[in-house]
Amino acid sequence: MEKYLLYINGEFRESSDGKTFDAVNPANGEVIAKISEATVEDARAAVKSARDAFDSGVWSGMAREERSRIIKQISDKINENAKQLTKLEVMDSGSTVRKAGEDVFLSAKSLNYFSKMAAVDMNENVEGLSKAGVSKNIIRREPAGVAALITPWNFPLKMAVWKIGPALAAGCCVILKPAQETSVTACELAKLIDQTDLPKGVVNIITGKGSIIGTELVSNPDVDKVGFTGSTEVGKIIMKNAAGNLKKITLECGGKSANIVLDDADMEMSVDGAVYAAFYHQGQCCEGGTRLLVHEKIYDEFIEKLKNKISLMKTGDPMDKKTDCGPVINKNQYDTVMNYIRIGKEEGAGILTGGTGTDESGFYIEPTVFINVNNKMRIAQEEIFGPVLVVIKFSDDDEAVRIANDSIFGLGGAVWSGNDERAMKIAERLRTGTVWINEYHLLSDRAPFGGYKQSGIGREFGLDGIKEYTESKHIHIDEVKDRSKKFWYDTVVPKS
Repeated sequence: MEKYLLYINGEFRESSDGKTFDAVNPANGEVIAKISEATVEDARAAVKSARDAFDSGVWSGMAREERSRIIKQISDKINENAKQLTKLEVMDSGSTVRKAGEDVFLSAKSLNYFSKMAAVDMNENVEGLSKAGVSKNIIRREPAGVAALITPWNFPLKMAVWKIGPALAAGCCVILKPAQETSVTACELAKLIDQTDLPKGVVNIITGKGSIIGTELVSNPDVDKVGFTGSTEVGKIIMKNAAGNLKKITLECGGKSANIVLDDADMEMSVDGAVYAAFYHQGQCCEGGTRLLVHEKIYDEFIEKLKNKISLMKTGDPMDKKTDCGPVINKNQYDTVMNYIRIGKEEGAGILTGGTGTDESGFYIEPTVFINVNNKMRIAQEEIFGPVLVVIKFSDDDEAVRIANDSIFGLGGAVWSGNDERAMKIAERLRTGTVWINEYHLLSDRAPFGGYKQSGIGREFGLDGIKEYTESKHIHIDEVKDRSKKFWYDTVVPKS
């Protein structure tokens, strides 16, 4: 059994007190690895390593093209080790092997994109402000500094890359803290990074309890920027802890996204899309389409087809390529989801399919669909984060928009329609960060991703995502030589 160590200042080391925790396979409960459990002392050492590296300029002062080359090395290493990373991702997270393989591929692809963006000059010139109109104004984009990156358990490798990629492209030095539930591929990533030309201290990876080392990272005054993906509740705690020195923060938090099916939608495609939107990775997706809004004209037919489609889904061993739905991450999440199923029944919603689970040898829950749901129910308002879909009927486009926007969240959503213009008008009215039309879950490296309302602050991906890891500096170069024509000459300066 492998024992993973902390990665600080380019070295692999035990935690300061020698403690470890188990990595457990949610498909069968087996321990697959021992992982070093970092202490506050270790977290501070990682911060110092990143701080020293940043202040030295070894990364932030490196030529953009050279930073680009080194980030590309990490991308190449992921591709070279894709088979092993896929296997470990399945064992550690319960992801189906089909999803995990895709995640590894997309992780390398995203890093490749960020490597290219690292070479882009983001500085810009703007019009002068001089009284005489003779000045040069430069907007510089400079790295924010030391970034603490905290990632969730649902997409372990991909989320690590989504954080590390833009931070490195911007010139930051980082400390990555993966979720304790899924730390294995982040530890493997440390090994791959160690094989590249990345200078020591630029990337540090520590593992352990968020309540201990996460709190230290977020509150540490030597950390300039925090990038977090996780629950809204924890996001609020991070905001409070980061307030001590007004850190820059990016929060990608929860969702309860509306998946709207209009009466002119392609029936077969939208049924498949509803299954994909709700049950991809066992529903453990922050932007998943967990509220399905169906037009009353097609509701009965749609529900029948949805039931038939879900009956074909296979729940079981995630290493089996035929499996559609694997286990949820752990016993705690299993109990949470099963409790919401109980709540749904008590609220008066009907179960179309599913509603059962087993935690005897793995944490499995059958894909569950609630019907006769109104948007005020807890199962329609609260993020369940499991294979549970609620279906709500609507009568016209205005009602669909009203229901969709009646949420504290605003992360994702979709519109299914045979009329692009009609779908576009609805998409423009939705208070959410991403809207798909006749599609779901697909994200672009080049387009920003993030949420409205309590779904978060800031954006990931694209140029917007890289700018989140920068500070903007305005440099004004005045070229007016005549003192009497200076902008300030007629204000407070005494005439001699």
